[in-house]
Amino acid sequence: MNSKKILSNELTKIINSPEITLKKLQELIEIPPAKELGDYSLPCFKLTKALKKNPQEIALFLKEKLIKIPLIDSIETKGPYLNFFLNHSFIANKLIPEILKKKDLFGKQKNLNKKVMIEYSSPNTNKPLHIGHLRNDSIGMSLNNLFEFNGFKCIKSILINDRGVHISKSMLAYQKFGKGKKPQKKSDHFVGDYYVLFNQKAKDNPELEKQALELLAKWEKKDKDTLSLWKKMNDWSIKGLFQTYKKFGSEFNVIYKESDYFNKGKKIIESGLQKKVFEKDKEQNIIVDLEKFNLGKKVVLRADGTSIYFTNDLILSVEKFKHKLEKNLWVVGSERNFYFKQLFKTLELLGFEWINKCKHYSYGMVYLPEGKMKSREGKVVDADNLIEELTEMAKKELKKRNSSLSEKELNKRAEVIGIGAIKFFLLKVDAVKDIHFNPEESISFEGETSAFIQYSYARCKSILKKSKKSGNPVFSNLTEEEKNLISKLSLFEEKVILAFNLLSPHILCHYLLDLTSSFNSFYQNCKVLNEEKN
Repeated sequence: MNSKKILSNELTKIINSPEITLKKLQELIEIPPAKELGDYSLPCFKLTKALKKNPQEIALFLKEKLIKIPLIDSIETKGPYLNFFLNHSFIANKLIPEILKKKDLFGKQKNLNKKVMIEYSSPNTNKPLHIGHLRNDSIGMSLNNLFEFNGFKCIKSILINDRGVHISKSMLAYQKFGKGKKPQKKSDHFVGDYYVLFNQKAKDNPELEKQALELLAKWEKKDKDTLSLWKKMNDWSIKGLFQTYKKFGSEFNVIYKESDYFNKGKKIIESGLQKKVFEKDKEQNIIVDLEKFNLGKKVVLRADGTSIYFTNDLILSVEKFKHKLEKNLWVVGSERNFYFKQLFKTLELLGFEWINKCKHYSYGMVYLPEGKMKSREGKVVDADNLIEELTEMAKKELKKRNSSLSEKELNKRAEVIGIGAIKFFLLKVDAVKDIHFNPEESISFEGETSAFIQYSYARCKSILKKSKKSGNPVFSNLTEEEKNLISKLSLFEEKVILAFNLLSPHILCHYLLDLTSSFNSFYQNCKVLNEEKN
């Protein structure tokens, strides 16, 4: 049941103007800043043009018509505003049976038979995942859930960056200093150590940078020994990366590898040269000149014929639309904003009509207390270590609360709470904003954390398990705490749609916090079950 939609429908019938659509009214109806101003508010001055009356006249006219509908308990006019107080007993008697019947499908929209691809994570095989990847994954998975809940079929894709000069650097370091060693630790961390080692050695020996480029050229020419080394280190890295993905809950339907597309990208370069979208610069690099769009000049293929990210993204974009997509999203950090403007403009110049279905979902950086993370220096919040740290912190807190848990159950709960804490902390802030990550703050069982929500959820499950009543309840003579909880529950569908329309998962995070607070207030002040003592 969507109270706002019901109210908007009634208003649409009364106003009966082609200018004031259902969608327009849903956008106009607001939630007042204070409870004493009602559950919803309508600014009537935004209807004056369509109804050709002053705001006060509109407010009085609508009040007289709407007071009769069962959804409304009372209506107040405050100048040009119409404030609605809802009939919570009516809502509860409609809403609660619907929730109990539909369960996880409550609020879910109809299947639209439209496909969206969401690419997220996009790791490099020269280093393990860090907290930036975890924010990327959390956003990608939550966007996938939003699209699916709103009727889309989602394709979760990942692009594994498994070739390029950065990969060559870790290979070269292993070649020179690895002495044939095999991983004695998690395999992606083992590979990552050599990337850090390369950058340490290159400070004193700049010649290593040139050698890394030479190694990349040998790889692209399919040198047997180079390919053998690459495959070995690549397999080590990918094995370790997907161990982390499995633990964190990241899932993918389609796995793209840059190594599978670097040669295919050269075909689109040739086409661009023929169309005169691309040209050669003085160094014989192939470039796209985007100066007139204030996007500079972008190299699309190096003079030595080696590909770069841009080369692959061009052809991979074409490949993705073979899935007949309605929308194609790249979840990539804000440091790549300019890059995606260049990419999309280039695809437009190449004549691809689906370019308007492409979107770069930009998100802010995750900072350490001392500043920005630097993978090449090893200064990162490592994903595996962070998950382990938060799990241990959760375990200590659980032991304080319940010392009788078995070791197996303790570990299981601690991991769920620890990983949930990371995801929620990374999602509750608007994605466009930067984050300073605080592990202690994220794991707290109080305040704006997932543990606070999870603990209340467990309490709800306990109540339902102990309750022996069945059938549809009847609601009357509700307390203020009950009314408030009903109001929050009735906002679910509205909040899901808003979060989807704005592609803003943090809206749902804050809704869940509000809902949890309302439930806890209800639990503390209202009789739930006689035997409930927890």
